[in-house]
Amino acid sequence: MHVLSTILPALGLASLVSAKYSLHEDYGTNGSFFDKFNFFTDSDPTNGYVNYVNRNVAQSNGLINASSSNGVYIGVDHSNTASKPGRKSVRLESSNTYQHGLVILDLAHMPGSVCGSWPAFWMLGSNWPKNGEIDILEGVNEQSQNQMTLHTSDGCSIQNTGFSGHLDTDNCYVDADGQTANAGCAIMSSDTKSFGSGFNDAGGGVYATEWTGSAISVWFFPSSSIPSDISSGSPDPSGWGTPAAKFAGSCDIDEHFKDLQIVFDITFCGDWAGEDSVWSSSSCSSKASTCNDWVQNNPSAFEDTYWRLNSLKVYQESSSGLDIGVDVDLDLDVNIGSTKRNPPYIRPGPRPQHHRGRRHGHRHA
Repeated sequence: MHVLSTILPALGLASLVSAKYSLHEDYGTNGSFFDKFNFFTDSDPTNGYVNYVNRNVAQSNGLINASSSNGVYIGVDHSNTASKPGRKSVRLESSNTYQHGLVILDLAHMPGSVCGSWPAFWMLGSNWPKNGEIDILEGVNEQSQNQMTLHTSDGCSIQNTGFSGHLDTDNCYVDADGQTANAGCAIMSSDTKSFGSGFNDAGGGVYATEWTGSAISVWFFPSSSIPSDISSGSPDPSGWGTPAAKFAGSCDIDEHFKDLQIVFDITFCGDWAGEDSVWSSSSCSSKASTCNDWVQNNPSAFEDTYWRLNSLKVYQESSSGLDIGVDVDLDLDVNIGSTKRNPPYIRPGPRPQHHRGRRHGHRHA
């Protein structure tokens, strides 16, 4: 849009156009919600003790359901002893991809802070890590604070300013020197209501993620303090105050993040929750000698391991104002919300692991 921004001042019309967000996609809360996702059924890229099942199996086993009165439920098998490859669960990847926008997730419930669990709500590009990954809501085991992370190819780092959380690592490159493999650039929330059981005890809440060409920002609002403009369907991030995380600095956002899918998953153990040093250093080790043993033999422990969505909406930036009728060649993003019938998936490497000895490392009870 840089051409338009140059021409308008010359015409004395710059004040006639203002940026705002308009609804691009409402995923709804009935059965059609699942029509908009692919059910991933390959082996877990993070080596979890999990069996990702297809839609028919998920439906017949009670792992998914949706209704206008109760919202969208995405859970795991909490009735049966598991067998290899692991406990039955669901991983959803949106059929649509996005380039920039405002993603607003309203949750009544998220997977609780349970030993062995590793839930995440995130966004993923093809040809990982070249096209990027945004982890919006993620944690493991008995974690009580959300971790927000970017994973990229080389040449992206962030500055420690403009957010309320604690900077854990600042280099988003998955193979960055001086960081654990695939640590990415991570910011830990300071709010104990932001994740797991604390989130649920507070009645849920909203995560809003704004992705522009200059920054990726994440806000968290407990259910008691959701901004009225979000509730009314006219979100305006300029009035939301300091985000929990803001990823900006020495990083060309548009170069590192392209055409991302929305992903929900719940895995178990694997490269983070079940990593030896993580499991053995937490109170989870008193439950079983290994994470896999615990997850396999204690189905009832995972009754609280589910997502309950009130809504998922994607907004795109639009312009409002007079139709000025100027014939110009606009430089616009045109790959917004494109649909991929069979979206490609490239297996990521290990996700973030436990970082010892750093000021704001992951905390495991």
